[in-house]
Amino acid sequence: MQIDHTTIKHVLISRVDAIGDVVLTLPMAAYIKELLPGSTVSFLGRTYTKPVINSCTAVDNFINYDDLKKLPSDEQITYLKEKNIDAIIHVFPNKHVATLCRQAGIKLRVGTTNRVFHWYTCNKLVRLSRKKSNLHEAQLNLILLQPFGLKEVQPLAAVIEHNEFKSRTVLPQALSNVFDQNKFNLIVHPKSHGSGMEWGLENYGKLIAGLPADKFNIIITGSDKEKQLLADWIESLPETVTDMTGKMSLDELIAFIATADGLLASGTGPLHVAAASGINTLGLFPSVRPIHPERWAPLGKKASYLESQTIDLNGITTAMVSEKINAWYNNKFIING
Repeated sequence: MQIDHTTIKHVLISRVDAIGDVVLTLPMAAYIKELLPGSTVSFLGRTYTKPVINSCTAVDNFINYDDLKKLPSDEQITYLKEKNIDAIIHVFPNKHVATLCRQAGIKLRVGTTNRVFHWYTCNKLVRLSRKKSNLHEAQLNLILLQPFGLKEVQPLAAVIEHNEFKSRTVLPQALSNVFDQNKFNLIVHPKSHGSGMEWGLENYGKLIAGLPADKFNIIITGSDKEKQLLADWIESLPETVTDMTGKMSLDELIAFIATADGLLASGTGPLHVAAASGINTLGLFPSVRPIHPERWAPLGKKASYLESQTIDLNGITTAMVSEKINAWYNNKFIING
């Protein structure tokens, strides 16, 4: 199929999965704006990822997949037709979405060759195997832009430069007051909702105990569900530690993370939000596919990671993590004054 790029005015990115996956897809929007000047970029996502998607300045419209699914079948088709979408990029393969976009008559439908349903729902197939690739998830996503003229694998530095992520939420005063301008404000996000391998509360506790309270303002974050799991552990921490688990909406959490000085977590959504927000970010990863850092490392100008060299996180010591975090402190208060 020959593509006349001048006829593509509205592109839909489809990624209807988790927060971290969505964050690593967002640079695609900025690339599309470069490849197709003047185009509109919409993003099909889930209700709970809406605040993340709306934080990307290169995305013009959010389309809620959860709301779309609630409509009768014929109305789903009509709804998409009325959006006047010229191209759909199936970043996260979903049979229902692929079928619906074909029925809605979207003229360019890009999918991967390794999903059978894409062979009859898409008209532009890209050879892409994530399972065996040595590329980062964000680089793999961008391979789907080959039909639009992006022929080379993008270096991670270039992907980071296309990271147009900025919180659009004004942080309420009550949340702003949690931060101490005379200390290094460190968010510790110990749980992962099963999306990443966890370092263990004992390790986090030992780390926190070793960080001087006169230098670090330590804040624990987590979801409502995680609040219950963390309650007893938080009770055992020094009184100077602030418990913010279950106290923020996702919109507020994104703004809260962007206001902090640094964040420590394993491979989970807030880790990628922190990296995209441009703050100091440290991810903890095992050396096991497919959750190794080569594939899922946080991407940001101040983002880094530690890799265990083992199939779990036992190879990462509190001393290793403490060294990184103390370097952040020194950079803020000693090197930069």
